[in-house]
Amino acid sequence: MDDEKWLQRRYYGGDLPAEAERALHAVGLCWEDDAAAEAHIKRALALAPDHLATHYGAYKFYYYRRRLNDCVPHVEAWVKEGIKRNNLPQDWRAVQASDANFNDFDGDPRLFLFAMRALGWLFAKMRRFDEGRALLNKVAELDPRDHMGARGLLAIIDSHGEEADEQRSQQALPTTEI
Repeated sequence: MDDEKWLQRRYYGGDLPAEAERALHAVGLCWEDDAAAEAHIKRALALAPDHLATHYGAYKFYYYRRRLNDCVPHVEAWVKEGIKRNNLPQDWRAVQASDANFNDFDGDPRLFLFAMRALGWLFAKMRRFDEGRALLNKVAELDPRDHMGARGLLAIIDSHGEEADEQRSQQALPTTEI
């Protein structure tokens, strides 16, 4: 498939403007050139600032470049969209299992849980463990069957915390000279 044909393909059912979708596709053609790829991401965001696809593309771009702080607003946009689509309380902490069918993994409840899980894991990778843990605990509460895998991520965070505590206590031990 030639580049032009590849750039013209449509994946998002027509609700993402064609030029924004083209910009997202163009990122892949210049992935190794940070400045050019980021310019395409910014163009897609300018053309469709509220579309989940542009935020997802931006998140993936910044995540793979280890620019985690730049990821946060895009994942937060997913959480906000999940709240809106599910008519949930504006503060995610107030969301209850009865607010949506969180066992429906083909619909908007999954979007909300996915976004919450992504934000929780992102915060954990940024060493913002308390924030990450709070988000993942909410996902685990709303998803008792753990379809989203939040409990496994919590275990990783908790084991990392135990390792850090152990390292701190080892550093605090007095040393003796022989």
